[in-house]
Amino acid sequence: MSQSKPTLVPSSPPPSRSEIFFSELRPTLHLAIPLIIAELGWMAMGIVDTMMVGHLPNSAVAIGAVSLGGGLYYTVAIFGSGLLLGLDTLVAQAFGRKDLADARTSLVNSLILALVLAPLMMAVVSLWPPLMQRMHIDPQVLREMGPFLRALNWSTLPLALYFALRRYLQAVGIVKPVTFALVSANIVNAAGNWIFIYGRLGSRAYGLPGSGWSTCAARIYITIVLIVALLYFNKRKQLGLFEPGLSIELRRMWDLLRLGFPAATQILLEIGVFTIATAFIAKLGPFPLAGHQIALNAAAFTYMVPLGISSAAAVRVGHAVGRNDPAGARRAGWTAIIVGAAFMSFAAILFLAIPTWIARIFSPDPRVIHIGATLLLVAAAFELFDGLQTVATGALRGSGDTHTPMLTNLLCYWAIGLPVGYVLCFHFGWGAVGLWIGLCLGLVLIGSILLFMWNQRTRQSHGAIDVK
Repeated sequence: MSQSKPTLVPSSPPPSRSEIFFSELRPTLHLAIPLIIAELGWMAMGIVDTMMVGHLPNSAVAIGAVSLGGGLYYTVAIFGSGLLLGLDTLVAQAFGRKDLADARTSLVNSLILALVLAPLMMAVVSLWPPLMQRMHIDPQVLREMGPFLRALNWSTLPLALYFALRRYLQAVGIVKPVTFALVSANIVNAAGNWIFIYGRLGSRAYGLPGSGWSTCAARIYITIVLIVALLYFNKRKQLGLFEPGLSIELRRMWDLLRLGFPAATQILLEIGVFTIATAFIAKLGPFPLAGHQIALNAAAFTYMVPLGISSAAAVRVGHAVGRNDPAGARRAGWTAIIVGAAFMSFAAILFLAIPTWIARIFSPDPRVIHIGATLLLVAAAFELFDGLQTVATGALRGSGDTHTPMLTNLLCYWAIGLPVGYVLCFHFGWGAVGLWIGLCLGLVLIGSILLFMWNQRTRQSHGAIDVK
């Protein structure tokens, strides 16, 4: 009797790198695009503030005061809120392993931390005006900055609560309410600027402080929107927020701070270096300061896109780590990094092509326009590396590594970039351009190092990612 030979079924070829990339691209963009729109909406509020105060009688002084006061405020407020960035890791990884109770515990304890942190941040912000007087800043700028900063400071509590609510929602994959809140808040902010700055609809004309009050109103609004969204999706997606067992856990607060402190410090180092650069440029006078603010606003606007992609990377990587899929985490991180780099390359081309046109949007003063356009050319040189470092930071945070970005920012910005910029600005007489060249050098180094570290951390993805 003859034996039949077994039928050989040809195995399908392994997917190519491009197939792997495009399979990850769709879910990444599905999460990232609403977050990008949200970040652009957030940034748009600051740009509208600058444009509205830029049409006050003394344009350069008004823009300079908003630039300096806003930078000083965000140095403190974003650091305090950034202490809650551990939610990206804890909630995303808990959601990845389908542990909704653990995600809820992180949210509850983060909200309690926000209530504690807000008054502390407000107290620190109130110390900025007397400290700035000792730095010999232009007296006109300081005189306008103080009232604006005091008004802005009242938005700290809603900002901290918003930050906690947002991190939870996006970590569980709910991002459209965040987008709606920030886009629609621009209407609230623009209307508030029109009413409070210029005294419309029966309001007193507050001038520059009116911009701070409109920002405060907008932040209260976005917090209310996210609270409503959380209650709605808790019922719709059965998140179990009101299940028995809600508790205050000091250990969970410590876990949030353990992960959040390095992430917040990294943000502090990044924002702080530009704040110090703003203070240095303020010593050059109101025109360089106004030009600096224009270029900074434009660069920060483009930065919002990789920042949204970075948040998506943190969530996608965190979900993969939570379900014990290190290869998936590597794919998610690299896909997000490539998308961020592509956009920032396009932004660099735009800065090189139409710098003067961009500067004219913010101010009609030809001196301010010239300085702003010149600094945009320097910004074009670091756009790609800014995108790389931003998205790589999010990917690393999703895997549980918040220390590497912190240490890299400390070394490259504060030990290299800022000192080089200071020397070029004041000792070589290059002015604001010299400071920006130093910051550009720091960003190039940060982007290169974090890209290398992400690759090293995940290159053995067939094993496991070391979750810290």
